[in-house]
Amino acid sequence: MGGPGDPPEGTPEGGPGGAEDEYRSVVFDESFVRAARLQEYSAEERMADHAPAVRRRPPRHRGLTRQLLILAVLVSIAFATAIYLGVRHPYSSPQGRRPVEPLRMTIIPLAPPGKVPGAADAESLYANSPAAHFEIGAEGIPLPASRSTAHFSDSQVVAALTTAKDYIVRSSLYPEVLTGRQVRPARALLDPDQLDQFDQSFAHPAADGRHAPNGWLVRLDPSRAQLADDKIRVQGSLQAAESDPATLKITADHTFVYALRPTGVADAPVSLFTVRREVTFRFHRDDLRTHQVQLVTSYVQAGPLSCAEDSSTYLRPLLAGQTAKTGGPPGTNPYETDNTPALCGTLSTAAEPRA
Repeated sequence: MGGPGDPPEGTPEGGPGGAEDEYRSVVFDESFVRAARLQEYSAEERMADHAPAVRRRPPRHRGLTRQLLILAVLVSIAFATAIYLGVRHPYSSPQGRRPVEPLRMTIIPLAPPGKVPGAADAESLYANSPAAHFEIGAEGIPLPASRSTAHFSDSQVVAALTTAKDYIVRSSLYPEVLTGRQVRPARALLDPDQLDQFDQSFAHPAADGRHAPNGWLVRLDPSRAQLADDKIRVQGSLQAAESDPATLKITADHTFVYALRPTGVADAPVSLFTVRREVTFRFHRDDLRTHQVQLVTSYVQAGPLSCAEDSSTYLRPLLAGQTAKTGGPPGTNPYETDNTPALCGTLSTAAEPRA
């Protein structure tokens, strides 16, 4: 017998509590159906007995694909930029630069007309010589006021002047270089294309205008003379000019005055030795970037020296009380076109200190 609220013939199959209750657990609600991702198989797939009616489509990885695309674009931009900078590099490439010319050098010994004057100390000699008003050391190599040229900026001109001064200081004022113990301070500033000529000059010195150590630096014979005072007097100038759109030229003209005494004799009289160096430097843009120099010409006058002695390997100063040996410089063979003529001059008495 049915309850008061039931129909007389029982609950119909479509109504609540009917046969539908048996399948309630497998009925999908509307939200589930909307969220389902279905894919219909093709006719060929449906013909296979083992193929299911539907399958879940794998989700598309849109975020990863987009990242890969962005990364590929960035790599392409970086690669194109590298190529552009390589083509437009502000400094000339090694293939495009001019070959470095060998240094041409001339060394002229100046012989005194009589005995070399001397004194007990260097200060009195300096005070009574033309070097009395010279500056001491690097102070005597001031940098001039610099201005840009047509193809080089002011900073590039300053860089060339500074590097040239650095080479002059290292090659003319360093005690270890003057006494022949070291060549590295000057060598370190040379353009790599001149290193072979430099090394050949010290390994096999020759008075051929190309391979004399004193064309590169001031080198005194350590067996004959030593510095009596490390306060070397210096006076001179530096000038900058543009040789062509790719080259800066620096001209250096300086006079160095050294106080010397015989090696190993502490109480011996002191004498003065004078060296005038006129050096022409060349700078390409690569040299400015690497802080290196090219020496084009080196013109040296030094005395008191004896013309009869070879001055290519060492400068062998005449010291207080000494006189020049008789005889002139070595003979010159005009048939040897590769050699420079041997030259010699006389040291003016006006260049010597008043004893």
